[in-house]
Amino acid sequence: MSAPIAVGVVGTGVISADYLRTLTESDEVTVVAVGDLDVDRARAVAEAFGIPRAGTAASVIEDPRLEIVVNLTPPAAHAEVTLAAIAHGKHVWSEKPIALSEDDADAIVAAAGAAGVLVGVAPDTLLGGAFRTAAGALARGEFGTPFTAQAAFQYVGPDWWHPNPDFLFARGAGPVMDMGPHYVTALARVFGPAVDVVAAGQRPQAVRTVCTGPRAGEKFPVEVDTTVSAIVRYRSGAHANLSFSFDSPLRRFGILEVTTTEATVTLPDPNRFDGVTTVLRAGEQDATELPSPTPAESRGLGVLSIVRALRDGTPLAASTELARHVLETLLAIEESARTGSRVELRTSFTTPTSVPRPTPGAAHAREGV
Repeated sequence: MSAPIAVGVVGTGVISADYLRTLTESDEVTVVAVGDLDVDRARAVAEAFGIPRAGTAASVIEDPRLEIVVNLTPPAAHAEVTLAAIAHGKHVWSEKPIALSEDDADAIVAAAGAAGVLVGVAPDTLLGGAFRTAAGALARGEFGTPFTAQAAFQYVGPDWWHPNPDFLFARGAGPVMDMGPHYVTALARVFGPAVDVVAAGQRPQAVRTVCTGPRAGEKFPVEVDTTVSAIVRYRSGAHANLSFSFDSPLRRFGILEVTTTEATVTLPDPNRFDGVTTVLRAGEQDATELPSPTPAESRGLGVLSIVRALRDGTPLAASTELARHVLETLLAIEESARTGSRVELRTSFTTPTSVPRPTPGAAHAREGV
């Protein structure tokens, strides 16, 4: 068996625990360092997971022992950290989105190509067996031709549970950029490249309040629309209706329904690794379930997909090409909501025809960020 590949994690916020549970239990990688702007927090995380080194983000990126940097920083720092890691010859797994601007995304794609390194981008939930079961059946035409979809994510908002929710209401976040990548990526995997978008959005609260933790009661400004609806059209001729909200007391997570010429297929929550796929065919009273793999995987699967790619050349399904197209789609939704105009897309992507699935562990993904 090959020796484990050395990995370092930049960003030790809430989501890092989900990643580190998987990565520290894997025999394919060894986590040798974590870094954060808050070095004390990085040290606490390192101690909790038995990681030998903790320090700044730069100390991780510049560590000559590392082959892969896992970028779990807030969205505003994604491009800077990823580009710095590439400049030091590291492969990168980045949380979504790939960047906040198309120019930065293009720079990442170009830099990775020039350096000969791999860059994969979340969500890695779509690499798991639950989603792949559904997407594979749709791709094989088992239920006819997919032509439309409904996607929805709504709840009262992360200010009710996150101790530091400000960044989730800042530019580069909100429901579109934070949760949208899960749904937009899933739909891209089903329908292929999008061609245009029309959307509407609202920001009913200009100021929100931290509801939990040591900052409870503290107010902060909202920089983005927090309720957005969109129609995305695809090159295949299909279209999808999307609805995202951080303003609804009614909680609706993981709504992803694809209607084909023969059935309506309800896919698993794209923000989770578990779940089942149900199929309701025309004329039938009851839906049937597709077999779902058990146990479910967990956050960190994307990092392990880079390991597999390095060892045997398996193509990355969570590629920069796909992430770049998803970013353009998300930005187009925001632009259309802002201007009221239809926005055409210019990028595209190709999906590997066969992507073997790494096997990391049995934990499931956290709901939310």
